[in-house]
Amino acid sequence: MLTSRRKLLAAAAALPLFSPATLRAQPRYPDRPVRVVVPFAAGGIIDVVGRLVSEPLARELSQPFVIENQPGAGSTIGARTVARARPDGYTLLLNGAAQSVIPALYKEAGFDSVADFTPIGLVGDQSFLACVHPSVPVQDVPTLLSWLREKRGQATFATTGIGAASHLAGELLKSLAGVDFTVVTYRGTPAAVTDFIAGRIDMMIDSQTLLAPFVADGKARAVAVTTTRRSKILPDLPTFAEAGVTGYRASSFQALYAPTGTPAPIVETLSTALLKVLADPAVQASFTARGVDPMPGDSAAARSFLAAESAKWLPILERTGATAG
Repeated sequence: MLTSRRKLLAAAAALPLFSPATLRAQPRYPDRPVRVVVPFAAGGIIDVVGRLVSEPLARELSQPFVIENQPGAGSTIGARTVARARPDGYTLLLNGAAQSVIPALYKEAGFDSVADFTPIGLVGDQSFLACVHPSVPVQDVPTLLSWLREKRGQATFATTGIGAASHLAGELLKSLAGVDFTVVTYRGTPAAVTDFIAGRIDMMIDSQTLLAPFVADGKARAVAVTTTRRSKILPDLPTFAEAGVTGYRASSFQALYAPTGTPAPIVETLSTALLKVLADPAVQASFTARGVDPMPGDSAAARSFLAAESAKWLPILERTGATAG
């Protein structure tokens, strides 16, 4: 009898201890709608990509993923909202190259663009087109560079914000080609395009799916593609590198973030769901139709990629003296 009692006590001691809190069922994530902050106006490529993945993510995780546009200040307004949000997985950030250069452009942003965010995963990547208004006497990259040198900084260049991918693409051209122009910032892509098409702005570098229709209609003239690969939409158009601007490569990529402190299981749930969504042929087809290449990558891959982007862009901004003021 004593032996049996000792065996029972030993068996009980071997069982894991549970507090009342751990015995209660943990809430399933997500159990309510998830807000995805896009720090640019509706209509831009980051907004478009956000909407392309929000619906399949909602299907995958059985809760709505709601896009909320918070444009302004080179994406810092929207990014600050997420940095200060409760780290529970219900407020996320979808941002692009701007996230990599906030430390250089916004010394008093009110948050740390690296330390205050946990990357969930990479999403997509898109080539840009470099275009001029038809009134500008430019036909190709060599004549563009000659014209810019003649204008000595007086040519105007539209961008959706200092630090946005389109702005960085312009600064890279300045740095590598030794040219200059005046950067004119807008709160959103539609406003920038309106002034460009009206001839109030000389040149623009932005999404190929945004600008290609205007090129087809004769309202804009394309001179180059910004990536090292040619555009599937305009395959005869050379890249900047092919046209003589050695080392030129710029694009619009997108990555999804959560506030730092978000529990690892939630980050893993979101990362896994995002990878599954990007592997869906229907989602890939939607990306391709809009000139975007899916760029799947988990949290670790995103962290490594973003570090490399920062290392690329920050020195360029320092050399060109670009500021957010």
